[in-house]
Amino acid sequence: MKAVGYVRVSTDSQVRHGYSLDEQREEIVRYCNNQQYALLEIFSDEGVSGAKADEDEMTVARDGLLDMLVYVKERGVRYIVVLSTSRLWRSDMVRVLIHRELKKCNADVKAIDRPQYSIYTQNPNEVLINGMLELLDIYERLEIALKLKRGRLQKAKEGGYAGGGIPFGYYCPHGGKKLFIQQEEAKAVQQVFQLKKLMPQITLQKISDFMNLLGFTGRNGKDFNPMLVKRILDREGFYKGEYEYGGIKSIGDYEPILAVNQSRLRG
Repeated sequence: MKAVGYVRVSTDSQVRHGYSLDEQREEIVRYCNNQQYALLEIFSDEGVSGAKADEDEMTVARDGLLDMLVYVKERGVRYIVVLSTSRLWRSDMVRVLIHRELKKCNADVKAIDRPQYSIYTQNPNEVLINGMLELLDIYERLEIALKLKRGRLQKAKEGGYAGGGIPFGYYCPHGGKKLFIQQEEAKAVQQVFQLKKLMPQITLQKISDFMNLLGFTGRNGKDFNPMLVKRILDREGFYKGEYEYGGIKSIGDYEPILAVNQSRLRG
């Protein structure tokens, strides 16, 4: 059976007091060897919350996870192996989004700490227990989120970066609140839109193939893939300096990657 692994830590504290990325990888390799799974790849996200989702786009805002979902679909992977389901999700929204994508590919999750777990389970007790465990911390998270929301909305009105996944082409210094252009990624963003302008009917897969041939890479040196291309094209307004957050639109307080007077390339 084809399998991939996924590892994640959200904070430095988790590295010190829990399982580090390397320790999670070791457990996954050991498990796959014991189960005689063909482990093709291990994907990772570091310093990212398992409850993080883009509610506007209904996607999970984690590059490593998104790369894994594309890989699973393209390679016909049967199992995603994790130390615990909490590495994949820590909120109902993220769980539902991931389940939806995996079921499209007929893939399932193998959690080392819960050998009987399956996203396809129909056992009412299992469903109830899973739901109760994952709902326990929702109220506390909601209280914190509401307090942060007010500050973020005010920030968005001023065109400032209000949080969330940092779009490809930009970076935000640790602890900072302002976006800056990442030059190599910005060149890749411009090239994606140039290809789309020259060939309006070109597919996401063809664009990613062209980008790889031209020597461009995604974050952390990974190959370009259709999911990354889609995220870039979907954020055309953002790359032109049109910032939107929580229904608020404003002129972004950051340098646009695309020319502001450039006509819409996707229409």
